[in-house]
Amino acid sequence: MRILLYNPDNGVTANFMPHLWMFLLQALTPAGHEVLLIDGNTQPMSDAEIVRFVLAKGIGLVGIGAMTRMIAKAYRVADAIRAAGVPVVMGGPHVTELPEEALGRDGGPRHADAVALGEADETWPKIVADAARGALKERYVPVDAFGQERKPDLQGYPKIPWDSLDIDQFNRIPGFVRPIMEHFKVGWETFHIIPIESGRGCPYGCEFCTVTGFFGDSIRFRSNQSIVEELLLLKARARRTNGQVAVFFVDDNFAINGKRTKSLLRDIIAAKAQVSWVGQISANLLRDEELVDLIADSGGRWIFIGMESLDPANLASVNKSFNKPGEYAAVLERLARRNIYAITSFIFGLDNDTPGVAERTLSQIREWPPVLPVFGQITPFPATPLYTRLEKEGRLTRPKHWLDFAPFHMAHTPLRMTAAEVQDEVQYAWANAYSPAATRRAIDSIANEPAPYKISHLIARLFFRGIYFPRKPIGPARP
Repeated sequence: MRILLYNPDNGVTANFMPHLWMFLLQALTPAGHEVLLIDGNTQPMSDAEIVRFVLAKGIGLVGIGAMTRMIAKAYRVADAIRAAGVPVVMGGPHVTELPEEALGRDGGPRHADAVALGEADETWPKIVADAARGALKERYVPVDAFGQERKPDLQGYPKIPWDSLDIDQFNRIPGFVRPIMEHFKVGWETFHIIPIESGRGCPYGCEFCTVTGFFGDSIRFRSNQSIVEELLLLKARARRTNGQVAVFFVDDNFAINGKRTKSLLRDIIAAKAQVSWVGQISANLLRDEELVDLIADSGGRWIFIGMESLDPANLASVNKSFNKPGEYAAVLERLARRNIYAITSFIFGLDNDTPGVAERTLSQIREWPPVLPVFGQITPFPATPLYTRLEKEGRLTRPKHWLDFAPFHMAHTPLRMTAAEVQDEVQYAWANAYSPAATRRAIDSIANEPAPYKISHLIARLFFRGIYFPRKPIGPARP
């Protein structure tokens, strides 16, 4: 049987790396089946084009995975494929929390023939086997002999054959640039950002986050050896294909267990498996000088930090008091001394926010080493504690906002701002964080660093500026 795994885009955000789930399920597919991959971010296709592709390739099963912000597109594509007579199985965090919606049991239309709930490492081979004999069940849930949800321990993690996979669609070098690089004899022809996970789960339970609900609050880790071998495989592929590779550790908090993280980084260094990598680590865990040394020595170049707010009251309101805004500057300086820079995320529209929050945030950012800030509004995702609280308080204005996806629009009533004001703050922050003046200021602040760091930072800023939407300054500059 020929299988298509499809990840939809949301029409707004251009993801800078492929989604790991597709490669993981491809590796878990039983022998005798062929798996094709399409990521809507790198291969944008209309619904009709996807259907033609499915029929032309003789696809017997389509698997669609989507987070909440992509689910409306996922449902639409699934409907078109099912109308053409091809079965669809859907999974991921959103479908796990709202399976009745995907199955049409909540009063709406049915979008999937089957749903895979939770982590599909165990259930995917069963889904494939059932589809091959025309006997798909409606629900697939990983449970033990007592009917309790079972999560994979990750010790038997499958080997993803990065050395042989066709990943050309994920090359980050635009096609029009490649001949120029070839003309000037640049030493490499491709650049891929590859997702790797070293563990799953997060114990913190931030009110707005879907991670704990999906992966659980117990941390499970892969073996150090399996991760080192995967990195060595990627390095070998890059050498063979005359390319460059970077890794994004997609763990929701890469250093949640400091002892284990240090052990992994030491093993990477000992095996000479270093590649440039990005990881997500909360600010409180970056107080550790030894950890930051190991991050630098193992190839760490960028760290994503969910700062969310400069206001402790805001952080307390979403159960993220482990963030200490007074420590942010010291953490960023600690990273910058090792030529590691931060991607810092901020959420506007929290309960204690007031108009002007964007400029207050930008004023603080200007005092720090250069960072790549990202901004968004607080969004109540289904089944999160935040969604439940706002529903009880009667503040949800778009209870099923995901079915009418509207980027950067609030789905509830903020307490101390209007929804329109929050949207203005988000736009102002993006426009002014990546203005020519802000970029010049950031590069000037690292003028004494080696040229490669300045070049990479400039490229990263230009790239981040174009991730979400065309940004122009909103209204007159604020003092």
